[in-house]
Parts: sequence; C-alpha cells; structure tokens
Amino acid sequence: MKSLLTLKKYFTRYKTTIFLGFVFIFLSNITSVFVPLFIRDGIDELRRQISKPALLKYAFLIVGVTLISGVFRFLIRQTIIVTSRKIEFDLRNDFWSHLQKLSLRYFQNTKTGDIMAHASNDINAVRNFIGPAVMYSFDTLTLFIFTLVLMFSIDVQLSLLSLIPFPILSIFVYYFGKKIHFLFTKIQEHFSILTARAQENLNGIRIIKAYVREESEINHFKKLSYDYFKKNLSKIKIDSLFHPTLFLTIGSSMIIIMWFGGLKVINNKLTLGELTAFILYMGYLIWPAIAFGWITNLTQQAAASQKRLNAIFAIEPEIKDTSLTNYEIKNIIGEIEFKNVSFRYRKNLPFVLKNINLKIPAGSTYAIIGHTGCGKTTLVNLIVRFYDVTEGELLIDGNDIKTIPLKLLREEISVVPQETFLFSDTLKNNIAYGLNNFESEEFIDEKVNEAIKIAHLTPDIESFPDGINTIIGERGITLSGGQKQRTSIARAVAKDGKILILDDCLSAVDTNTEEIILSNLKNFMAGKTSIIISHRISTIKDADQIIVLDNGMIAEQGTHEELIELNGIYTRIYQKQLLEKELEEI
Repeated sequence: MKSLLTLKKYFTRYKTTIFLGFVFIFLSNITSVFVPLFIRDGIDELRRQISKPALLKYAFLIVGVTLISGVFRFLIRQTIIVTSRKIEFDLRNDFWSHLQKLSLRYFQNTKTGDIMAHASNDINAVRNFIGPAVMYSFDTLTLFIFTLVLMFSIDVQLSLLSLIPFPILSIFVYYFGKKIHFLFTKIQEHFSILTARAQENLNGIRIIKAYVREESEINHFKKLSYDYFKKNLSKIKIDSLFHPTLFLTIGSSMIIIMWFGGLKVINNKLTLGELTAFILYMGYLIWPAIAFGWITNLTQQAAASQKRLNAIFAIEPEIKDTSLTNYEIKNIIGEIEFKNVSFRYRKNLPFVLKNINLKIPAGSTYAIIGHTGCGKTTLVNLIVRFYDVTEGELLIDGNDIKTIPLKLLREEISVVPQETFLFSDTLKNNIAYGLNNFESEEFIDEKVNEAIKIAHLTPDIESFPDGINTIIGERGITLSGGQKQRTSIARAVAKDGKILILDDCLSAVDTNTEEIILSNLKNFMAGKTSIIISHRISTIKDADQIIVLDNGMIAEQGTHEELIELNGIYTRIYQKQLLEKELEEI
C-alpha cells in the first residue's frame, strides 16, 4: 500500500470535489438505510390492521427515500468517478512528461513495449483504485456503520451473533489480498514482455518476411501468450475462491439471524417487522462484504501497478539542468571546443573517445571521417548533450556545456541523425517539426518551402498525390531511403539552428543528387558552425578542416590537400574511393 501514497498530490489537487463526493455518499447511504425501518413499521402496522392509506403511506415513503438516494448516487459518480478520470489524465501526462525528460541511455536500455504497458495497463489499474476503489471504500464503510447502528438499535444480542463470521472474513481478505498483489505484479510484468515482443515484430516485419520467420515468430508469440494466459488463470482461480468465501461468510450470518431471530419472534421478544428489517439490513451488509473483496482486489492491483510506475518516476534524468546551469546565457554563437575529452558509455566498457582536443571556430565547416565504429557519431552526440563527457571538458562559446541551459543548447542545434526517423504524419509537418508552434502559418510555409528546395525534394513532392500534405506512413514507410534522408535534411534546415550537424545523411542518395544538395547547403551554412560526418570524401573535401578519427582518437587533421600530402589514413580512403569510382565507370 505504501506505493499508493505517491497519489496524495493528485487527491490534494481535487480535494474539494472528492470531499463533495464523500458528502453525497454519506447522504445517499443515510437516506437508503431508512427503507428497512419503513418496511418494519409497515409490516407491524399492517399486522394490527390492514388499510389502504397505510399501504400508500409506506409505499410513497420507500419510493421517495429511494429516489432521493438515487439522486445522490448520480452526484457521487459525477464527482468521484469524474475526478478519477481527471487524475488519470494528469497521471498519464505526468508520466509522459517524465519520459520526455529521461536521457537517451534509458530508452536504449528499456524496451518500448515495456514503456507502453506502463502507459496503458498500469495507469488504468491505478485509475480503478482512484475511482471505484476509493468511492466504494467510503461507500461500504458508511453503509456498514449506519447498518450496524440500526441493527444494534433493533436487537443487540442478535447483532453480535450475526457478526461472528466477520473475523474469519478479515483473515481470508488478508490472505487473498497478498496473493492477488503478487500474481497481478507477475501478470503486468509478463504483459510488458508480450507488448515488447509485439512491438518488435511489427517494427521488424520486413526482416521477418525476408528471412521466412513468420511461423517461428507465431510460435514464439503463442508461447508468450500462453504464459500470459496461465498467469491470468492463476489469478482467476484466486478470484473464484475469494468471492464464494465472502458469500459463504455472509450466508452464515443469515442462517444465524433466521434461527435466533425466528426464536425471538416465537417468544414475542422481537416483532415480525423487526426481524424483516434485520434480515434486510443483513442484506445491506452483503454488498459491503462483496465490495470489500472487490476493493481489496482493485487496491492490490493498483498498488502493484503504482509500484512499477514509481520505479520509473524515481529515475532521475541523467542529462538535465543543474545548479551549475547559467540561465543568463541567452544565445549561442557556435564555437565548439573539446579539451582532453574522453568518453565511454558505461564504467565497465572501454573508452569510445580518447583524449580529444579540437577547436571548431564559430561559422566554420568541419568534417569528420573514419572507419565504422571509430566514434564519429559519439563525438557529435556529446555536442547535442545526449551524453556528458566522461573525462575532460566540452565548451560552447567558452562556456562548459553543462552550464548552458539544455533547452537553449538544443534549440540552437539542427541535427540530421545517421538513423532517419520520420513521424506518421504529412511531409510538411515532418519538415516543420523543429519550428515553434506559435509561429505564423506564413512563416512556417516560407521556412518549409526554402528547406524543400535546399534538400532537393521538389521533384519528388510534385510526384506525390497530395504534394507536401501527403501522409508518409509510419516511420516514412512510403518514402525511399534517399527521400527519407532528404526529408530529414529539410527538417534540420527549416529549424535553422546556429550549429548544423549532418551525420552521414547523404549515404542513400546518388552522387548527382549529393552534389546538388551540397551546393544548395553551401549558402545556407554560411555563418553557421557546421559539422559533416561522411564516409564519402566527395561530401567533405570542401570543408575548412577535416578530422580523421581512428580508434576513438584524432589521427589526422587538415584540409583535403594537406591530408592528401600526409599520405596517411585519409589518403588510403581517398585512393580506395577513386578506385571504386573507376571500376563503376568501366
């Protein structure tokens, strides 16, 4: 139950509405408990003398009280249940906001399906506690108290006898509650595995089909589904024992009342009307007993789910603004400097970058080349502050990167990542993704159109059925590899940051298109600090400086001509690519 204490802030936010809901519960129950009293008085009066006015009188009283109680029931749902939906809305938004703040490393180590299970099943389980469980907890408690008070007012001895089975009930509830909590935790954990597997299969459907692994994947998913089915079946078995136990306990109380109450009526120690009212009140206790079991079930499920959610909320973003952050920094010029920078992803892993010393003047164009796995992407990821340096310093405009507000830093960096990601939206919205929503439609259109021209997308867009408003499908599935890369370039161009990072973003386009895009980018990059990563020397040969990385270290640095004269790694790459080009032309 401790895990549910984190919901206190949400209850506090809506305390007035929840309090009103409790008032309506109180009023509903205090009116409904009078019905058995009217029936008692009616039976006893009709036993003395049957009259039509008496029948009408008690009929109207019962209908009237029931109607008033029903109105309050409606108001209960309009307050507490509606509030539970509002809290669910707030909780889901808080969960999503927290996810957005978490560092890249978290998402690399956590399956998407697992996160989706938290956002759906776990939050829904918590909502069931906030609404039905809280509402019926107070409802059953007040009804139980009111009913017992009136039962004791009728006959103390009979009331005490009817409560004999209830201690046994509490033992069963405690036992079953623990079992439900344990089993529901296992169910939710397995649901995360199932969701993650489904998500991976849908994302990798091309590979599955290409390698003819459909049957294998079906069998594997069937096994996971069967395990999920068995875990749910175990919980259902507990539920199937739980509820009959509740009914048996209440049934035992009813037998006691009928026996001892009947003897009291025979001995004229209790009227028939009082026994009838007592039996009706015992019926009133059936719902609290059943609801108590249901509430226990919901609460244990919510506690298990909230514990899983709390574990995520407890994760601190690795990359964030700290006490070192200087909010007086309002803009970025674009000078970048690495001072003895080394980096590794985890303590037990080797360094990916080693003793990097590099200064990139503002407004210059630097290129990075090197063999696969030499640390090119890692180097630029440090500039965007996807990760913090392990050793050394990374400076932007002479300021330690950790002192620059994270939002400002990333707003002034336009990135075209190595792995192109596009949203299932229109082409226009994908290109305009980095622009602020408060900008005018005319400004956005102007930026998007300019970016389309620079990225050489115009001929492609003209062939699309809806032009720039064409829906490109999930991850841009309707586009070719080259079209995806050019769309990604257009998105970075439209954002227009002071620092531009192009991470091997022309690998899927032909050399002619590459030349056109580079020519278009030349004017755009004027005055911006640009970093181009590429395997093609044709892409980077005109850069102000070219950095050759080898095994995480800067092996060579200079202009294209200077590096050719060195006759080192860069020269070997250049000669190899010249040979490949000659072979293609034969």
